[in-house]
Amino acid sequence: MRALLETRGLVMRFGGVTAVDEVDFRLEEGELRCLIGPNGAGKSTFFKCLTGQYVPTAGAILFRDQPIAGCNSHDIARLGVGIKTQVPNVFNGLTAHENIWVSARRGRTPREAARLLDEVMGRVGIADLTGRIVGELAHGQRQLVELAIVLAGEPALILLDEPAAGMTHDETERLAAIIRDINRTQALIVVEHDMQFVRMIARRVTVFHQGAVLIDDDVSVVMRDPRVRDVYLGKRVAA
Repeated sequence: MRALLETRGLVMRFGGVTAVDEVDFRLEEGELRCLIGPNGAGKSTFFKCLTGQYVPTAGAILFRDQPIAGCNSHDIARLGVGIKTQVPNVFNGLTAHENIWVSARRGRTPREAARLLDEVMGRVGIADLTGRIVGELAHGQRQLVELAIVLAGEPALILLDEPAAGMTHDETERLAAIIRDINRTQALIVVEHDMQFVRMIARRVTVFHQGAVLIDDDVSVVMRDPRVRDVYLGKRVAA
């Protein structure tokens, strides 16, 4: 079967440093995958290659069999990839409603956009924020507004970079429920370091270590693997 997203021999070098080293990765339609690993493992660099922030040194990235390595973020988004970076990318001077409307209106009639806007605000649980200026919202609320903006684009795949960063425990639990709900209709790749959050949402996990994939398996298998424990404790890991 055709993968939704696939990388083949992906390499990203910065001078003499290889941050991503011959990574083969495959994501199926409708799948939710968490990417984890300690700081410097290569997961964030891999994510930035997928989102068009970096042009890979070598290898291929395919979205529904279409090469996207080297494409900019806007072109990748137009293909059906929703991108949410760690720092909220919103218009601080506009209301939550206006921010989401900008995304919902793209390519749609006003009536279609209004229907979609109401749907995503309800799905993310922020209908009460509709008239609030985004720049005045708390961090967790801003994160949810941006997630609604991404959803309003109706992407087939959503890429989330540390979405739970800076959130309270209650906000994290709420976000986990929202992500599980989103996964009923869309595929997701979530880069995360919060292992408790990963346990809340993950089915399959890919662990990065020294720029390469250390293990890729069911979350229960990954969490029991002694190599994963050693990586997070900073110990040397056998190949």
